[in-house]
Formats: sequence, structure tokens, C-alpha cells
Amino acid sequence: MSELNDLEQRNNRVLRKLVIGSVLMFGFAFAMVPLYDVLCDITGLNGKTSDTAASGEVQMDEDRLVTVQFVTTSSGGMVWDFTPQVRSVKVHPGEITQVNFQVKNPADHTIIGQAIPSVSPGLAAPHLLKTQCFCFDNQTLLAGGEADMPMIFYLDPALPKHINTITLSYAMFDVTERVTGNKDKLAAR
Repeated sequence: MSELNDLEQRNNRVLRKLVIGSVLMFGFAFAMVPLYDVLCDITGLNGKTSDTAASGEVQMDEDRLVTVQFVTTSSGGMVWDFTPQVRSVKVHPGEITQVNFQVKNPADHTIIGQAIPSVSPGLAAPHLLKTQCFCFDNQTLLAGGEADMPMIFYLDPALPKHINTITLSYAMFDVTERVTGNKDKLAAR
């Protein structure tokens, strides 16, 4: 009988440890997103760009040229054809530059898209300032529709001198369901 009690006590201890471990892991996973955002804000890592338009006048650094490359992908079930009109541009820090992105909806229904930008290297992200960008708002494209979407930007002259090439990547997501609550509502239009 003592052996049975002993075994039951050990099983209860193991069960408690497993439950506590599971609760701690869940709590840690839940806290990861805000902790990651704080870490990115502090260190400037991750390549997150601002989601608001930049403003103000900037002095152009004509002694320096930086290559800005553009990469696009359609993610999360997005069927749009999404491409930059140019793959790269050479700009002086402080020089205002416009680049257009082309998008086409080959589907037979209206789709709402949202572009999420990312900059590499991550240290360059706070220095790529957009005054106008299609990524600030959702984009709606009718069935078979096409559009040119402008992005106007400049590089902060405080961009570290060792950064000569920046890659601005956009991932386009289908947010139709999230925005409307139902894809079929737009398909019926």
C-alpha cells in the first residue's frame, strides 16, 4: 500500500510540474509579441518602417549615392500580380524619389489588399522615410482591375555611412475577409 501511495505522490508532483510548465510556456508565448516589438523599437532591428507619412524639409547629401532595391511578394493567399516598375534606384540621402508599383487582380471578384513593408538591413529602417505610400492604407481592386501605386520616399542623411544598399520589401496580403467580414459580400458586387 505504501508503494502505491508513493507512486501516487510522485505522479501528482510530476503532474503539478507539467501544469506549471505549460502555464509558464503559454504565458511566455503570449508575451513574445509585445516583448519583440519593444526589443525592435530599442535596437532598430527587424526592418519595420513607420506606418505614417514623414514630413519636414531635409538637406540633400550630394556626395553620397545609396542603392535602394525593391522586392515584392504576394502572401497569405493573395492572388494579385504585384511588381515594382523598377527593381532599384540610386538616390542621394535627402533626395525625394517616387517609385511606382503595379498591381493586377486576375480574380473574378474584388479583393482588398494590404502591403506590409520591411527594410534590410534593419538598421536602415528608421532612415527610409515615406511621404506617401500605398502601404499606409488598404487597397481595393475590382475583378480584373489594374493600378499603379506610388510610393514617395527619401533617405535620412543620418543613414550610417557604411550602408550603401537598402532593400525595401513589400508583402501583399489579402485582407478582404478581415475588412468586410465576408469575401462573398464583395464577390456579389
